[in-house]
Amino acid sequence: MLKMTDVETALSVQNLQISLVSLAGLMILYYFVPYVKQWRLRDIPAPGVAAFSHLWLVFQGRRGTRTMAIDKLHKTHGKMIRVAPRHISIADDSAIQAVYGHGNGFLKAEFYDAFLNVYRSIFTSRNRVEHTRKRKAISHAFSVKSIAQVEKYAHANIEMFLKQWRSIAENKKNPQTGFATFDALIWFNYLSFDIVGDLAFGAPFGMLEHDRDVVEMRKDPKATPTYINAVEVLNRRGEVAATLGACPALIPYAKWLPDPFFRLGAEAISNLAGIATSAVNRRLSLQGTAEERTDILTRLIESKDDNGNKLGRLEITGEALTMITGGSDTTSNTFGALLYWVLRTPRVLTNLQKVLDASIPPEVDVPTFDMVKNITYLQWVIWEALRIHSTFGLGLPREIPPDKGPVEICGHTFHAGDILSVPIYTVHHSPEIWGIDVEDFVPERWDPERLTQRQKGSFIPFSTGPRACIGRNLAEMELFVGCATFFRLFDMRLEQKEPMKVVEGFLRKPAGLTIGIKRREPEGR
Repeated sequence: MLKMTDVETALSVQNLQISLVSLAGLMILYYFVPYVKQWRLRDIPAPGVAAFSHLWLVFQGRRGTRTMAIDKLHKTHGKMIRVAPRHISIADDSAIQAVYGHGNGFLKAEFYDAFLNVYRSIFTSRNRVEHTRKRKAISHAFSVKSIAQVEKYAHANIEMFLKQWRSIAENKKNPQTGFATFDALIWFNYLSFDIVGDLAFGAPFGMLEHDRDVVEMRKDPKATPTYINAVEVLNRRGEVAATLGACPALIPYAKWLPDPFFRLGAEAISNLAGIATSAVNRRLSLQGTAEERTDILTRLIESKDDNGNKLGRLEITGEALTMITGGSDTTSNTFGALLYWVLRTPRVLTNLQKVLDASIPPEVDVPTFDMVKNITYLQWVIWEALRIHSTFGLGLPREIPPDKGPVEICGHTFHAGDILSVPIYTVHHSPEIWGIDVEDFVPERWDPERLTQRQKGSFIPFSTGPRACIGRNLAEMELFVGCATFFRLFDMRLEQKEPMKVVEGFLRKPAGLTIGIKRREPEGR
């Protein structure tokens, strides 16, 4: 057997030491050089390693604490903090138009690459020209007129939702209290998914009817379908994408990282694309048949850009993926949060039921959007829920492009390559803007005689500017009609003693909402 000599052993140890020192040196250079390079930003406070690494932001994303961690830092250090070497969070309403407004030329940051799958959509597109083309081609599909034309499909699903809740109220009620107890959030997930399926893809996913979260998935249009839990997939995708978006360099290696969170998340991103592929495939198969109808996907198929070019199949699938995520997750979370805050504020429920009874014809169960969109108190309740819960809580990152000169915001000068964001949750919870009762659910703060211009300009639940949420009209129709239906036709109460738990991925999501319901007859019926 060969044995190493003392000289060979010494050389081996020496080589190992050199390798370790070299590795340490490279690590120092990797983190120290960016820190020195951004020396001009040194006066902006940064937590821990955030001044020279994206790891702090990745860590907060992985824990699901990003929004609240940044909010806490702003409360400690003021309106401007650095959450990554060149990412500055600005908790000042005067920065909203500067960062997100029309004409500033800012770009979506690399953060959005973590949400990319199938094809760049209007949500993931970072190029100004590409986004302008997409918005011109797609915006008419989400116009007030287009949403009015497909509202009847949403109604059919709200009617199914109502049927199922009435069944629960009758068959699961406690004989002593008269209330049936269950988790309402599950049903809001079903409702929002089925509405998106019906409005966009020719048929609901069937979650409400079958009381289960199962949808068809195809990784390829010609593949044999498999079936998965869509809500779980959507949750995982949002969590991992928001985490990887904090350090885009990790995106190509996500499935090989030792933490299974990333592997399962990468799988969820792929599966969600499969849901979109399957939905588009099903809808396109109806073309030329008796089942074909005019819906949102019809508008996308018919869309043309300024050059007369239509969207390709992959591009349509990319937009379908955006509809599934943006049109289901956001609405279901808002429904859950809104119900929680109304039920924990009993006077609001009483007032709301009174105005709904007075405004909606007694014989109507599910009102039209036209019947309820101008009910003032309902508007106030919805806006206040969007403010206090803030489904989009984090600051949506924007990058100053190379062709943009130095930009001054809130007294600080920023340069090309710097990333800026305004944390929505923190602005929506600023006592300076909203008053000392900022943490209270007060719909009356939206009374025009009380609402200030500053508060109005600080309310950005759908973001603002050219990259604002294109599905706002659809979301408002669902929220107004859905809330007017279930608040009017059921007496409800909170059954859980603890505050509503919120889990954060890309969105702030209620983790569950245990309520009790029983049927209610509106006044005058």
